[in-house]
Amino acid sequence: MIIIHAHLQVKPDQEQAFLEEGKILLSATRAEEGNISYDLMKSTEQEHHYTMVEVWKDVEATTLHNTSEHFTAFTQKAKTFMAAPMDLKVFSGEAVKA
Repeated sequence: MIIIHAHLQVKPDQEQAFLEEGKILLSATRAEEGNISYDLMKSTEQEHHYTMVEVWKDVEATTLHNTSEHFTAFTQKAKTFMAAPMDLKVFSGEAVKA
C-alpha cells in the first residue's frame, strides 16, 4: 500500500477556484482502479493550507494516476492556485491488524 500526503498552500484569492477544481479531481480519482481513498483536508491551524491524503493499492496505481487526464489537467491549473511549492510525502505501509 502506498500512502501520500500532498501539502498544498493555496493563494487566498484562488481558494474557491482550487476547491472547485479539487472536487473534479477527487471524484475522478476515487473511481480509479487501485485507489483506496483520496481525500482533501483543510488545516485547522494554517490559513489556506490543505493536505491531499491518498491511499493506493500499489506504486503502479500511483503511476497510472499521475498520468491520468484528470490529474494532469488539475496540475496544469494548480500552478495558478499555489502560494508555495507542494510538499509531498510518500509512505509505504500495510494495514495493522488489531
